[in-house]
Amino acid sequence: MDILAQQLVNGLILGSIYALIALGYTLVYGILGLINFAHGEVVMIGAMVTISCLVWLLGMNPDLSPVLLIGASLLMAVPVCALLGAGIERLAYRPLRHAPRLAPLITAIGVSIILQNLAMMIWGRQYVRFPDILPHDPIHLGPVTFLPVQAAIVLLSAVLMVGLLVLVHRTRLGRAMRATAQSPSVAQLMGVPVDRVIASAFVIGSVLAAVAGVMVSANYGQAHAYMGFMLGLKAFSAAVLGGIGNLAGAVVGGLLLGLIESLGAGYIGDLTGGFLGSQYQDVFAFLVLIAVLVFRPSGLLGERVADRP
Repeated sequence: MDILAQQLVNGLILGSIYALIALGYTLVYGILGLINFAHGEVVMIGAMVTISCLVWLLGMNPDLSPVLLIGASLLMAVPVCALLGAGIERLAYRPLRHAPRLAPLITAIGVSIILQNLAMMIWGRQYVRFPDILPHDPIHLGPVTFLPVQAAIVLLSAVLMVGLLVLVHRTRLGRAMRATAQSPSVAQLMGVPVDRVIASAFVIGSVLAAVAGVMVSANYGQAHAYMGFMLGLKAFSAAVLGGIGNLAGAVVGGLLLGLIESLGAGYIGDLTGGFLGSQYQDVFAFLVLIAVLVFRPSGLLGERVADRP
């Protein structure tokens, strides 16, 4: 039972990150009906910019507290990612909004490759280390052990998820997003600035991606130019698992995927003598994706709907 409790906590930490990234996928898909496969690279850019800002701030004043350092770095990374998300929408998606579905998909993959290479040109191919500013004293809660940064990841993810749900369901911008998701042409006739609403969805998703990038790099102590590829695929799997286009489904899918990975790597690894251990935990994410696509393509909380005109 002690091992189970620890694996559940590990899965909750991992799933919180997946859910935060998956919200960006599902927010854009819910409005445009398209998948932004460059979203994982926005996560990577957020991590890289934050680390660079941390190094610069530490050089300026090494006595600042870790909270102030990370907060100030995040305030620099968030606008960069927000502008990047707006640029992706304006340059890669808006001109192809009425094109066949394959064209924006290929364009998004191209943008992803461009961002990866741009990151390599700026930060190099090597791993970039997250500055050692966070406390390493573990927190013991019964049979469970975790680090303060991991507790902060779960709490901050929960706050951001609730905040996004409130924004979508309780604000004027959220009503405009839901109207655009139902029918862009009708929403435009009713006075909704569709282009601005769609750009806002990209910006909000990119802000969440920036925060997720900081969480990943702080949790693992490093970042690199290719980190967004696998994170993006896993978060996309989580969005599909929960029902892509459904915000609550993205949260459920992310948490479930994190738990499945953690439990699979822990228990199935033991049953197979380490053959399918933690080094193969990525396998479980894609096995889940295949199973969902085969048995319930609409996802756990998704609904089967006809293609909108």
